[in-house]
Formats: sequence, C-alpha cells, structure tokens
Amino acid sequence: METSNSNRETILKSIRSNLPMVPVEHPGIPTFQRPAGDLKAMFEQHLKEAGGVAHDVGSVAEAESKIILLHPDAKVICSAVPEIAGTRLVETVRDPHELADVDVGVVRAQFGVAESGAVWLTQEDLVVDALGFLSQHLIVLLDPKQIVPDMHAAYHRVRLSETAFGCFMMGPSATADVEATLVHGAQGARSLNLFFL
Repeated sequence: METSNSNRETILKSIRSNLPMVPVEHPGIPTFQRPAGDLKAMFEQHLKEAGGVAHDVGSVAEAESKIILLHPDAKVICSAVPEIAGTRLVETVRDPHELADVDVGVVRAQFGVAESGAVWLTQEDLVVDALGFLSQHLIVLLDPKQIVPDMHAAYHRVRLSETAFGCFMMGPSATADVEATLVHGAQGARSLNLFFL
C-alpha cells in the first residue's frame, strides 16, 4: 500500500507542478448547421427507427382511450403525470421494487431531439427513476413544440445542476448481443409509445 500511495503522491505532485500559469479558457462550442425541415416529422422518423411509435393525441381523454387500446390487458398503469391518473400514483411508491409489476408507465418528457428521436427525462419527470425502466410498456407525453433539432441544442436545455438524474431515452429497450438478433425489452420497457400532447 505504501508504494501505491507514494506513486500516487509522485504523480499528483508532478501534475500540480506543471499546471499552466495562466488560466486557459474552455474551447468555444461552434454553432452547427441545423437540419432543415419539419422537426416533428424528423423526430417521428427517428423514433420509429429506434422501435418507438408516435401518435397525435388531441386531448387527455383521447390519450387515456389510446392507452387502453394499446394495452387492453394492463392491470397496473403507473402515472407520473397529473393529466392521467392510471391505477397507481407514482407519488405513493416508497421503494423502486414496488414498480416491478407495472404494466404501463406514463411520463412526460421535457423535450425531444429531432436528429435521434430521443426524449429527455429527469428524476423530476419520472418521480421514481425506476419507472422508466421497470415498466413493461412506456407511454411518453411530449409537447411537439418542445422538439429541438439536434444534440447540440439539447445540451443547451439540459440542466444537470437542477436534477440528481437525467437520461436521453430513445425507443424501447433493445439489444442485439446474442446472435445479432434484435430483441426489445431485454433491459427495460418492451415498447415505447409517444403521445404528442
């Protein structure tokens, strides 16, 4: 142990003695050319390529009907949005293990990214982080006006200092590790339906 501590101290001392005398500015992030065209259509296409499905939904009542239509056998619908009650309120969940039986999780994304079809979800959106990953099926609500063109624009909206957890989610869980066969739902939601609402 003494040797590793000694090595560590030698390395740290060398780093400290070679720090630049004048503070160095962070490199500027260039402005990239934004994709032209309809951001919503671009978002839908990329979401579809990732295995998700987008739906135009005109009202909360239509959204509730669509959930029942998409998942008629769902017994536990856990909602993290005030608009849709579901059968279980996520605010009542005290232990993430309680979400193990969730058939459908309902969340609202802060924004979507047109170039990838991804949505940004934080701890505040999920209420219990595991809701986005233990639900068998995920319903994501998204205001179509909240679609940004690319990840450069997305990172301007990400506020990591204001949340303990956040992630970009793009379609249902998928893997092709075994025999290059695509499988959905291996490590998370088996399906992702996005409602423009």
